[in-house]
Amino acid sequence: MPTTETRRLNPLMLWVIFLAIIVVAFLIARSSTREVVEIHAAPVTRQNLVSSVSTNGKVEPIGEFQAYSPAAGVIAKVYVEVLQKVKVGDLLLKMDDSDALAKLAAAQASLRTAEATLHDMEQGGSQEERINLTSDLKRAQLQLQQATRDLAALKELEQKGAASASEVAAAEQRLQAANNSVQSLQSRITQRYGPADKARVEAQVADARAALAAAQSSYAAFNIRTPKAGTVYSIPVSTYDFVSAGENLVDVADLNKIQVHAYFDEPEIGKLTVGQAVKITWDAKPNQTWHGHISIAPTTVITYGTRNVGECIITVDDARGDLLPNTNVIVTVTTAQRFNALSIPREALHTDGGDFVYRVVNGKLVRTPVQVGPATNLIRAEILSGLTEKDTVALGAINNRELSNGLPVKIVD
Repeated sequence: MPTTETRRLNPLMLWVIFLAIIVVAFLIARSSTREVVEIHAAPVTRQNLVSSVSTNGKVEPIGEFQAYSPAAGVIAKVYVEVLQKVKVGDLLLKMDDSDALAKLAAAQASLRTAEATLHDMEQGGSQEERINLTSDLKRAQLQLQQATRDLAALKELEQKGAASASEVAAAEQRLQAANNSVQSLQSRITQRYGPADKARVEAQVADARAALAAAQSSYAAFNIRTPKAGTVYSIPVSTYDFVSAGENLVDVADLNKIQVHAYFDEPEIGKLTVGQAVKITWDAKPNQTWHGHISIAPTTVITYGTRNVGECIITVDDARGDLLPNTNVIVTVTTAQRFNALSIPREALHTDGGDFVYRVVNGKLVRTPVQVGPATNLIRAEILSGLTEKDTVALGAINNRELSNGLPVKIVD
């Protein structure tokens, strides 16, 4: 027989059971009526992926010859045209060289004078001086002979008492004077110039030769010849132009050996290494492409205008003389390349708090962490782990609703 206490608890238990049933029913009803979000999705597939970075660059020749004006003057004649091929020693351009020619003639005359002076010194004087000295020596020798005979005759007369001692003494003095004159002339002929005199004239000859070499070089500089074979790619002057000293006149280079100087923004520097393949395009020839490789990768960050950049040198591998120096080009460096790589559309990848995607599993979204590979580009992301080819990933909701884990979805085309 139920007690009074049992009869009091039965209504309370009934209310609890009733409320629980209502809550369960509500949850079941809510679950069954939850909104299903329409989304775009894509399967995980394997593709060949290429990751690259691009920037502007300027074409430069390797080992070019640039001629500059040796002095201010007028362009007398230009012998070549742009894109003309030239050989070593070909005359490219000539400046008015009248002043240089006059200086060359003066230097040649100075050298001839100095050399003639040295020659005369080595011969004991000029031809005229040598003739005069020889003539003077002969005359002095005759005087010496006559003085000798006179002295001998006076001495005989002195012995006979026909000549005085003073007359003999005077004759001896005349003989001594004649002998001194002969010795002096002989010395002038054989030892006219000393070592110091010869050294001075030899120095003058050396100076004159140096001056002539400088004048010849200056004269040659007004006649511009190429020291290397190649193609004339720039002639910034014309005939009769007046140019200042040091002004660029003509440029020659082998257009089959060129490089590109490029600057990459700081965030991209870490992706660049020596040997990476490069594609080069030029707006002037939109249907043509050149190829090359990085020969010098950036090592430091510099300021270039308003940008922080890394300086890079790119060697052009297939230059055929059709990519001109000083032109601006677009260079695209392949930083990573994967064949048959597992990948997804880039828009399916989320990076908030780590890389992840939303897989579509049984009509619901499942947040799945993934590892992204280096071949990721602006279109597709390389997936190293977290997904398989059997998976499908959400791209986005049609109504722009934010995706979340567990969200019921429906895939539409």
